[in-house]
Amino acid sequence: MSTAGAVGYKPGRTLSFGAEFRRQATRMRTRLALGFMVLLPLIILIAFQFETGGDDDGDGGGEFGSLIDLATSGGLNFTLFTLLVSAGFMLGVVVALFHGDAVASEASWGSLRYLLAIPVPRARLLGVKLAVALTYSGLALLTLAGTALLLGTVRYGWSPLRSTVAAQIPPDEGLLRLLGVVGYLAVTLLVTAGLAFLLSVLTDAPLGAVGGAVLLVILSNILDQITALGDLRNLLPTHFSDAWLGLLSTPIQTDDMVKGTISAVCYATLFWSIAFWRFTRKDITS
Repeated sequence: MSTAGAVGYKPGRTLSFGAEFRRQATRMRTRLALGFMVLLPLIILIAFQFETGGDDDGDGGGEFGSLIDLATSGGLNFTLFTLLVSAGFMLGVVVALFHGDAVASEASWGSLRYLLAIPVPRARLLGVKLAVALTYSGLALLTLAGTALLLGTVRYGWSPLRSTVAAQIPPDEGLLRLLGVVGYLAVTLLVTAGLAFLLSVLTDAPLGAVGGAVLLVILSNILDQITALGDLRNLLPTHFSDAWLGLLSTPIQTDDMVKGTISAVCYATLFWSIAFWRFTRKDITS
């Protein structure tokens, strides 16, 4: 018997965004991921206290040592350093966790078929899952940047934004550029989000979806270092992941950022499209 004409049944009111958001908020992995975004800047801040009180002999760690000197020159610089050291791997893992766990965890628990039996339309279920995962990923990024900015400003003050490729940038303008960096990082992380979400649809193992997405991103980064590939590297999903450095130059360089944005959106859209196509046609047995 079809439920399409059942009295009182409205597909658009099944599995609301708010209900799924609150449901995911109760999960331990959500709390741990967001909690670590708060803890990471604090760990870096404490580590800097040991560094400043350590041995000053030698070159201070070379290029990395100069980055630390910049990081301790103000709250904006501390935030930029925190984003720099976490963008390559840590943020990718967190985003992959939210998206790779979205559908695969339901399948591993055996609750996916019960959600569909309510009945929740498949496209709606997947859309709500994706929207919630994207929201928590954005929240994690903002939590990391906001915590770093707060701690860095309290500890090192409100000073101009500095970099190794440009003159000092006034604090107000520096804050805007920092927001631009956060925004671009959010866009580039869509590649990891799309890939992890696709794998979450294809497998019943959440760790497999998360780990698979992270490993494929790492593989893309490795291939991007092989100069023999030439212009083929432009097609790699992570090739323009560091283009946000153009926001720190004088004048601002945005050409690679535009290319990176187009690349990330195209890859993410492709991965999400395949995920929706596969999920609306697969047999749900778990």
